[in-house]
Amino acid sequence: MGQRYRIVSGESPVVFLLPGQGAQHPRMAADLYGSSEIFTATMDEAFTILDDTVLREIWLRADPGPMFHDITHAQPLLLSVDYALARTVIAAGVRPDAVLGHSVGEIAAAVVAGVFDFADALLLLATFVRTYRHAPAGGMLAVASSPEVVDERLTGIPDVVIGAINGPRQVLVCGGRSGLTAARRRLLADGVTCAEVAARQPFHSPLMNDVPAQLDGASPDPYSTIRPRAPRTRMYSGYLGGPLDAAHATDLQFWLSQPSSPVYFGSALRAVLAGGPCTLVETGPGQSLSTLARRTPAVARGESRCLAALPPRRLAPGADTTAMAAMLDQLSHLTTDVPTRKD
Repeated sequence: MGQRYRIVSGESPVVFLLPGQGAQHPRMAADLYGSSEIFTATMDEAFTILDDTVLREIWLRADPGPMFHDITHAQPLLLSVDYALARTVIAAGVRPDAVLGHSVGEIAAAVVAGVFDFADALLLLATFVRTYRHAPAGGMLAVASSPEVVDERLTGIPDVVIGAINGPRQVLVCGGRSGLTAARRRLLADGVTCAEVAARQPFHSPLMNDVPAQLDGASPDPYSTIRPRAPRTRMYSGYLGGPLDAAHATDLQFWLSQPSSPVYFGSALRAVLAGGPCTLVETGPGQSLSTLARRTPAVARGESRCLAALPPRRLAPGADTTAMAAMLDQLSHLTTDVPTRKD
């Protein structure tokens, strides 16, 4: 991990992809903790800012229990791991030309792009956690079908919506537990493939707004010190389905509404690839966004490529460091394989 990589000018741009809820898994990226100075320092900074040493212990457990997927644990860990991995890649000499996150990964992407300081992003998320942990019990289903087909099959089922459109035939159905059970039963009966996503809250559905206005002794305006800025690095938003403009970036309400807002990751990814050949690099746990990207025509045809910093899951001790080193080595040889992007 001590080697630095130099990306030669004139090659295709690098775009970081930062995943969100559902990508988390026990000991995600933990092999880098203690072996990578930048990664370790960033994670320790997060635990200090959050004033939560227990969160570190939970992250490093092989079996952290079902609450690991709750908003109280998964969200701060995903933000921290996403950003720590991005910083690790940047420290190795690979700077992104653009960033795109999914769900809470959008906040991590905003830190990379300079919209938030890391401390402010963690403050924003900590306030989300205090509020939205009181949302009704729920979750998400990953469904392999078109939004039109899925929407038709949700008719008459209360408290469920399409919360994310990740591709032409990749959507997330989000909502309350009973509604998701009914939706899953109906989809499977119609031969539509679906699977539960690791979540305990109904992210990206209106149910996330079903919480009391004031909770846990929070101040009337816990966000008063947060000052988002226009991105210094080009950023694409899954909530806008395209580039993040300065007006949205600096509007705190845009960020505050995200837990209950739908995600249009597929549209945002198409906007990234519409600019021409690029190299997509997933800087987060697992390879959920890489899987989506590899199904796009641009990547499938080899016009653009997609790499991942980590394996799909932590398969064995040392797998994280091996995957990171292999990814950085591939990035150091991009000029011979990827055509130049013309903007």
